[in-house]
Amino acid sequence: MGISIGLVGLGSFGSSFAPLFKSHPAVDRIGFCDREPERIAKFADDPFYADKFDARDAYPSLDAICKADFDALVIITQPWLHAPQCIQAMESGKHVYSAVPIISIPDNGEVLDWCDKLVETVQRTGQHYMLGETTYYHSQSMYCRRKAREGAFGDFVYAEGEYMHDVDANCNLRQVQQSRTSSASGKEWQAVREVYRRRGIRGGPMHYPTHSVSGPVCVMNTHAVKATAYGYRHRENDPYFADSSFSNEMALFKMANDAVVRVLEMRETPGLVGADSETFRVFGTRGAFSENRWFEITRPDTANPDLANLPKPEKTPLTPPEMFDPLPPDVQQAFKQAMHQDKDESELLSMDFTPRGHGGSHPYLVHEFVDAVTQNRIPAINIWEAVRYMAMGVAAHQSALKDGETVTVPDWGDAPAGV
Repeated sequence: MGISIGLVGLGSFGSSFAPLFKSHPAVDRIGFCDREPERIAKFADDPFYADKFDARDAYPSLDAICKADFDALVIITQPWLHAPQCIQAMESGKHVYSAVPIISIPDNGEVLDWCDKLVETVQRTGQHYMLGETTYYHSQSMYCRRKAREGAFGDFVYAEGEYMHDVDANCNLRQVQQSRTSSASGKEWQAVREVYRRRGIRGGPMHYPTHSVSGPVCVMNTHAVKATAYGYRHRENDPYFADSSFSNEMALFKMANDAVVRVLEMRETPGLVGADSETFRVFGTRGAFSENRWFEITRPDTANPDLANLPKPEKTPLTPPEMFDPLPPDVQQAFKQAMHQDKDESELLSMDFTPRGHGGSHPYLVHEFVDAVTQNRIPAINIWEAVRYMAMGVAAHQSALKDGETVTVPDWGDAPAGV
């Protein structure tokens, strides 16, 4: 017998996950929840969902779906609602998957308070929480975690992570903002935002740190202890940055494993540091990863080196298919059917599986959450991992507001072993 999952928030991003959650072999029943009835109707009227969706499982509010008997809820709503909605879901007896970030509000202290509340709720209710951070399941992250488990990096020395997303580039942030504020929840946010404005509290790009920090953190399996950061203050009268202290923030972190991590969160610069806008690099004493290349050196016997035959670093170019972890065959086949609904089964069998969505992460995020709920185990991107990402951003913003003063990064400890 499989599990039941309700999808909460059916905007453009939430809708993109619906075919995958519906198609997972371990999901028997699916429900839809949104404050906009036409969004639910789009799925309710689609025959693709008919085998796992009943008309009674359409809900107009989070309150309503929390009263239903689903095993888990997938919450992909407005960022300022994530934390309180996840807590409500867990207190109603449901496991939760949350879109990133944990919460998006400008007050540093309030963000950390929500981190506290989420950790406490997970511990008290016994429900599982998973953050849907896409970078964690990029092919590069999977490959580097495998190399780290092998010990191939040696000692970690330095890493970089960046999210270079200019406000006017592809996936235009002005359009995203306009779309969000035009919805019912978005109109409510405008009133909440006014309260912060009257208090003189403004946020910054580091309040959305997950894409830049998660790569180095998940590969090195460590957490930040100190942060020093600076910001670029937008000097023009641009309404997009009206609620931000900075349009770009740059931070340096001291990690618990003694490595140093540099992180960039940039919203007002058209260029890229590396080949991609959302990427990371990790450097160790024996191995390193940068721009889809693995570098490795075999160190000589330092007591008796053969000076005539000293080793040279080896460089291995990599492709995404080489770096991705495999999915279970039945899951992979089901996801192929979801992504290619116009193909018949014989055509699908001859097709390669090519993961899609934010660097190919979407199928892996869905499978990890469904499998964690099915097996009643702590998800990979659990609440203890998630708050470490958020705390790095909060500490960096605190430091930037203090013109680079070093700030201690709070930590809630490791996830408990086992279930």
